[in-house]
Amino acid sequence: MDKQNLNPRKIFITVLIVSFLVGGVTGGITGILSGTYLVNYFPSILSPIVKSKTSVKQQANLPGINEDEDLTIKTVKNVSPSVVSIVISKEVTKYYSVGQDLPSDDFFGGLDLPFKFYSPQIVPKTEKEEVGWGSGFIISSDGLILTNKHVVSDTTAEYTVITNDGKKYKAKILATDPTNDIAVIKIEAKNLKSVELGDSSKLQIGQTVIAIGNALGEFRNTVTKGVISGIGRTITAGDTYGKSETLENIIQTDAAINPGNSGGPLIDLSGKVIGINTAISQQGQLIGFTIPINEVKQAVESVKKYGRIVTPYLGVRYTLINETIAKTNNLSVNYGALVLRGQNAEDLAVIPGSPADKAGIVENDIILEVSGKKINEDNPLSTIISKYKVGDQIELKILHKGKEQKVKVKLEERK
Repeated sequence: MDKQNLNPRKIFITVLIVSFLVGGVTGGITGILSGTYLVNYFPSILSPIVKSKTSVKQQANLPGINEDEDLTIKTVKNVSPSVVSIVISKEVTKYYSVGQDLPSDDFFGGLDLPFKFYSPQIVPKTEKEEVGWGSGFIISSDGLILTNKHVVSDTTAEYTVITNDGKKYKAKILATDPTNDIAVIKIEAKNLKSVELGDSSKLQIGQTVIAIGNALGEFRNTVTKGVISGIGRTITAGDTYGKSETLENIIQTDAAINPGNSGGPLIDLSGKVIGINTAISQQGQLIGFTIPINEVKQAVESVKKYGRIVTPYLGVRYTLINETIAKTNNLSVNYGALVLRGQNAEDLAVIPGSPADKAGIVENDIILEVSGKKINEDNPLSTIISKYKVGDQIELKILHKGKEQKVKVKLEERK
């Protein structure tokens, strides 16, 4: 693992999915299943929701529509066929109350009464149910789909993809990224309309963007519009069960992202995907977070070539140094990645046998640069490493016991 949640500037948010409470009531007994990722601050999920079985219709060139609106409508109309809904199903146990007849003469000495008495029994029954929902988008005509890792994280569940025209397909998980919240799944289909991937490095704050996804698991291809609110954020995305993941170099947007939108695309006005919608802030309003598409392209090409995500790794756990950390700990530098162990005993600072271990990097070393690129909060270590390929040799400038030195490291594949 190459990063650790110790940065005081990181924002704690709740990962955006999908898995709402599912309940069953029969004979007065309620069975409740909690999904993997529960949005506990979204109260309306337990209220009646109007079912939407049809896709959103788009119309262009209508009277009274200005040029900007016309462009938005055409863009959405072009991309919507490539956006899919992902339904998560699994076997769940419910408890039902059933009645057992009791002879009336047990109580009334054999009188022939016009009613019977019942002794309630609680009987468990296993049923397959929809327990969560997410989104995704088609990246190849033969059925490759990109989504979030947290959408398909339950290995005991089954996943069904619903395309924009209402067709249903069983989905197979091809690959999940160990360092990022992305996954590639596959359906058996041909001649699908795929999206075009854009260039997230060219994004500007204030730029108009559009989010499309399966809002609340009910409204397929819901469209919201906003702007880029921030670039290069570092956040900690977590759920109500204590699972969390640090995500770096994240895009912030005010385009409304709702539960169920996880894994859906964020697009620019040219119709190109510039990010994967991933999380929302628990504290704020209209504060959503998106993984830049450039962080994903290498993983997509890896799956197409090898059938799995081949990820280079260094093998250190670290926290990024900033002014606050440098001042508090009286460090001689205010940037870099401080090699540090995690909170648990098994979370070692340097993974034994890793490229970092072979290069002699130890706990409390500070990695300052990677092949001349300075490490800081705008350019974190994991982001730099992700741009390289397995087998590439890099040069690290490190601060070891107060002295600067350079070491060469050959990147290996993360197992």
